[in-house]
Amino acid sequence: MELFFDLVFTVAVAGSSTGLFTVESAGQMPRAVLAYTMVFFTIWWAWVNFTWFASAFDTDDWLYRLTTIVQMGGALIIAAGAGPAMAHLDFDLVTKGYVLMRIAMVAQWCRAAVDTQAYRGVAWRWAGGIAIVQLAWVARMWWAPDTWRLGTFGALVVCELAIPVIAQWRRHIPWHPRHIAERYGLFTLIVLGESILASASAVIDAYGSSTDPPQLLTMAASGLVIAAAMWWVYFARPMHQHMATLGSAFVFGYLHYVIFGAAGAFSAGIEVMVHQVAGTGPLSASVAPATVTVPVAVFCLGVWWLALRPTLPVWGNALVCALIGIVAASAWLGVGILPAAVVMTALVIVLEAFPHGHTVAAY
Repeated sequence: MELFFDLVFTVAVAGSSTGLFTVESAGQMPRAVLAYTMVFFTIWWAWVNFTWFASAFDTDDWLYRLTTIVQMGGALIIAAGAGPAMAHLDFDLVTKGYVLMRIAMVAQWCRAAVDTQAYRGVAWRWAGGIAIVQLAWVARMWWAPDTWRLGTFGALVVCELAIPVIAQWRRHIPWHPRHIAERYGLFTLIVLGESILASASAVIDAYGSSTDPPQLLTMAASGLVIAAAMWWVYFARPMHQHMATLGSAFVFGYLHYVIFGAAGAFSAGIEVMVHQVAGTGPLSASVAPATVTVPVAVFCLGVWWLALRPTLPVWGNALVCALIGIVAASAWLGVGILPAAVVMTALVIVLEAFPHGHTVAAY
């Protein structure tokens, strides 16, 4: 059920990545970044809430499955609304899909409150907090003036992020660190796989009309190397040991917004590069590669802070950060993404040179 849930949510991630590619291809980079971070938040936050709930209260009966499928339907509505949201900042359809997912989550929390006496209080706080904020999302969609749309969106994001903190102030729900780490790892795999699929499809479509097929193939091979290196970096160290306390669990969960978002943006960047190599992209020779190298660097930086940093000596951390910085800056060499692929390979070699199981720095 969880894997099915992830696959449906990947459709929403793909929709947001496609919208990011469309706006990036038009040369509207600030607008692209803003809209993408907003759309991706709705996808990520709904996925995160379900994942942690499932780790504690997954009964896998017919009612649990039904409410989960309702959330999948909301994710597909978000996927349908990603295009207008990215192009025109029209979040009405995205909001409807998001509220549908969250209302289904309220039903699951209410059921947990009724059925589990030990966690009744925290479950009711979860349900009440989510329900109140959803009313605010609906009010924003219907009555907020256009000039208030961005400000109210940011305020409601803060409210959403505050719900787990407030709900678990006195008692937190149980979770299984290895299960949570596995779930996050599987979603990372699916997002990276979607990136490879999208880039492969774009390369295949562009190959026949490309004026420089060897350059297109070099770009495609570089994209595959970068995706493989991102996978390697993410799974270079165990993740479950970084959820020992409630505070570290919050860091783990919230930081993955950056990691997942960057992985999705990498897919859009590859498509931008395909069109650039094919001669149909409007971006400059330095800006186009940055749509790949900057998300890759952000992804690696998030993983480093979360899982790699505690296992490396000071000079090892400095070397890893330097390589990540070079990945981001390699776009401005104006020679595509091949240098980034080379540096990512070097990063993997550096990580493999250090022991995996010994923590040498304080978390």
